[in-house]
Amino acid sequence: MAEYRIDELAHKSGVTVRNIRAYQDRGLLPPPRLEGRVGYYDDNHLARLRLISQLLRRGYTVAVIKELLVAWEHGKDVSEVLGLEKVLTDPWSEELPGQVTVEELIATFGAGMEREQVTRLLDRAVALGLIEPEGDHYRVPSPRLLHVGAELVAAGIPLESVLDIAEQIRDDCDVIAGRFVNLVNEHVFDRMPAAVPDAKEIPELAAIVRRMRPLVKMVVDPFIARAMEVRTQEALGARLELIRDHLREAQQETAG
Repeated sequence: MAEYRIDELAHKSGVTVRNIRAYQDRGLLPPPRLEGRVGYYDDNHLARLRLISQLLRRGYTVAVIKELLVAWEHGKDVSEVLGLEKVLTDPWSEELPGQVTVEELIATFGAGMEREQVTRLLDRAVALGLIEPEGDHYRVPSPRLLHVGAELVAAGIPLESVLDIAEQIRDDCDVIAGRFVNLVNEHVFDRMPAAVPDAKEIPELAAIVRRMRPLVKMVVDPFIARAMEVRTQEALGARLELIRDHLREAQQETAG
């Protein structure tokens, strides 16, 4: 299991050092393993921090989150609690992240651009989560997304427009994810007999979340495929008719 110093944990989790210490003081986060005066955190701490962040985004207060965690832990099956945290915070994609240098990004996306424009577009890509600064290079959470962007730019679409559509699609996907989660929350979690599940119910909750993973892809893929068929036919149908007419006329002239 990986271990992190507090600044490394903060970088990995997206939680500030100050908040990590505050969570420890309030009992939301277990203390680190001490080696001399240095504290070492592990993947369980990382999973706990990600869960806390997600619950905060959903509107839970720190006090309620603490009560929830304490109630679970008093079920005397901490491994089940950590298992639920893991299934809630694990990535939903099996894609492995990559890395890229500034020079490689400029060669692919910024050829001929002014330095100021390159810096602005890099900052925007970071804000969208497409790349993450990491030392002297950038971490790429999804190399596939970066490849799609490169292909669109190579096809002649301006990078600014590619980033515009990336932002719009990200926001659309957030709406889709929210609808799916709200559906399960309303019809599964909210109908559970107790507001705070006991230790025996935690594996069931984890199993439900695991079951959702393939279902989301199974729902989205057919809809987006059908929508692309319809939109493409609508947008390009007239152009295809013109091309067919032109080819037909050319053939008739040749035959004549």
